[in-house]
Amino acid sequence: MVFLPQVRTTFDLDSMIFVALAIIVLFVSPTCSTSRQVLNHPTVETGFRVTLKHVDSNGNLTKFERLQRAMKRGRHRLQRLNAMALSSSDSEVQSPVYAGNGEFLMKLAIGTPPETYAAIMDTGSDLIWTQCKPCKQCFDQSTPVFNPSKSSSFSKLSCSSKLCEALPASTCGDGCEYLYTYGDYSSTQGVLAAETFTFDKVSIPKIAFGCGEDNEGSGFDQGAGLVGLGRGPLSLVSQLGEPKFAYCLTSIDDTKTSTLLMGSLASVNSTNQSAIKTTPLIQNPSQPSFYYLSLEGITVGGTPLTIKKSTFALNEDGSGGLIIDSGTTVTYLEESAFDLVKKEFISQIQLSVDNSGSTGLDLCFTLPSGTTGVEVPKLVFHFAGADLELPGENYMIADSSVGLLCLAMGSSSGMSIFGNVQQQNIMVVHDLGKETLSFIPTQCDQL
Repeated sequence: MVFLPQVRTTFDLDSMIFVALAIIVLFVSPTCSTSRQVLNHPTVETGFRVTLKHVDSNGNLTKFERLQRAMKRGRHRLQRLNAMALSSSDSEVQSPVYAGNGEFLMKLAIGTPPETYAAIMDTGSDLIWTQCKPCKQCFDQSTPVFNPSKSSSFSKLSCSSKLCEALPASTCGDGCEYLYTYGDYSSTQGVLAAETFTFDKVSIPKIAFGCGEDNEGSGFDQGAGLVGLGRGPLSLVSQLGEPKFAYCLTSIDDTKTSTLLMGSLASVNSTNQSAIKTTPLIQNPSQPSFYYLSLEGITVGGTPLTIKKSTFALNEDGSGGLIIDSGTTVTYLEESAFDLVKKEFISQIQLSVDNSGSTGLDLCFTLPSGTTGVEVPKLVFHFAGADLELPGENYMIADSSVGLLCLAMGSSSGMSIFGNVQQQNIMVVHDLGKETLSFIPTQCDQL
């Protein structure tokens, strides 16, 4: 079979990198003013920047081992997300359940004087929270538990506050008391409060957060709490007053860092306007925190796949659909669509299929000895209004030491997820005001 150059891309094995999505956020200098109010006050523009680093980069792990660790976390997250969608129409569910276990850690400081913590960043939930004294039940964390009595800027929110009313489950006791539950049976319970949060030298007063005195489960032991970046009013991006954020992930190795931009810094600016691909964000009332996209088709090489239009549709009961997620490693497609993708890659890549299952990925090929480059089909995701052609390293992953070339995708039953491997070296801009998501090809290590 002869492959046409315009529908294929050459894949350099030396540049292929196994990408895991657990990332530690470090600080860089802020670039904007910090004078703002968040609760019941007018807001002014602000923004800040942080850098992202792979959580396993300091470990003695091969790229292959890092990928496998991240995929294990990603599969658990996929299972929780699917379970949440299936339970969304259950009338017996008293309050929403959230994904939890995000793959990023965000370093921040809370209170006056500021105390430094690392918290999980999660694009699949809204609430910001940390463990607080006096703890009825707290999991182990590497930093001291936050003591609100030692902060001059701490205040409890009243039960009549709008953000208290935005909680999925709350009671009125000693202020606004909350319960927030995650899909791995972890939970946080405490009082909703306002406090000054500091990102390096950028201090933002009156951020609403959960001061958790009863925190259960093993899903948060990487950090001291969680920062929700979902679409609801309690999330950090909503509270900043300018509802934008963006991240740009490098082809992660041990040295290159990635970037997270919040607020006014997350602007869609590019000298090549035609390179910007913008697609609408879809609302799912059953799962309002998630960032749903409308995926209309997939092309492999020059072949548009015969995927039914309903395959990625969001169903009336809240199931199905496709989300873009920062906490899932590889892309998972509804099973019937993935089978077509898999079949087309097998047809177009003239290599033997590896059936050992050793990688945990659904489709791998055996590399001939001494191979230094492989020509692979181009891959295009057709989102509504945005045809996103991916670089080869964003969907084909190789390890010459084990002689395998693998497709960084898998199958799902129900919800589909556009994973973070597919988002490498692309600025992904979330604009909650315009209800859009933009993809901008970017050398993320040069930001």
